[in-house]
Amino acid sequence: MNYDTLILYSLVSFFYIISPGPAIFLAIYNGATNGLKCVAASALGNIIGLLFLSILSISGLSAILLTSSTLFMLIKIIGAIYLVYLGIKQIRSTGRIPSNQNAGIGSDSKPLGSYFKQGLFVAATNPKPIIFFAALFPQFLSTDLAIMPQFTVMTAIFMLFSFVSLTCYGFLAHKAKGFLNNPDYAKWFHRISGSLFVGMGVSLTQLKSAN
Repeated sequence: MNYDTLILYSLVSFFYIISPGPAIFLAIYNGATNGLKCVAASALGNIIGLLFLSILSISGLSAILLTSSTLFMLIKIIGAIYLVYLGIKQIRSTGRIPSNQNAGIGSDSKPLGSYFKQGLFVAATNPKPIIFFAALFPQFLSTDLAIMPQFTVMTAIFMLFSFVSLTCYGFLAHKAKGFLNNPDYAKWFHRISGSLFVGMGVSLTQLKSAN
C-alpha cells in the first residue's frame, strides 16, 4: 500500500468515524452522565467490536452476511432492538432524577465492564461497519502486496480514530455537563437522548446491504 492510498483511506475512515451514529451518541451520553472512565471503557469495547468486524471482512464472512438477506436482516433486528432498549431505558430514567436544584445527573454504580460490553455490542450489531468493512475496506487493499500487513495497518488506523473520536465526544460532553445540574434540563437530556437511540434503532431496519 502506497502513501497516497493510505492517506486516502485515512481520510475516508476519519469522516466515516466522526459522523453521528450509535457509538457517538453513546459516548456523549456516558460522558454527560457517567464520567470519562465509563466513556473509555465503552470506547474500548467499541473498537474491539470493530476489530471483530474487520476480521470478518478479511476472512470473507462479512461478504456472506451482505449477500444473505436473512443473516443481514437478523443483525439489523438485533442491533435495532438493543438501541431501542437503551433509548427506552434512558427515557424511563427521568423518573429517578431528584427534583432538588443541585441533584442533576450523577454517575451510576455499574461496573466498568458493563460499559465495555455495551460498547462492544453496539459496534458488533451495527450494520454500517459491516457494510464499510465488507464493501469499502477491500477497495484499499493492493493485491500486489501481502494482505496481512495492509490489513493490520488499516485496522489499527480505524480503531485508533474510533477510540480517539469517541473519547473526544465523551470528554466534550463531560465538560458541558454543568447545565445538567438543573434537574429539569437533566430530564430533557434523558428524553432527547433516549428518543435519539430509539430513532436510530428504527432507522437500522431501513438500512440496505451493499449487494
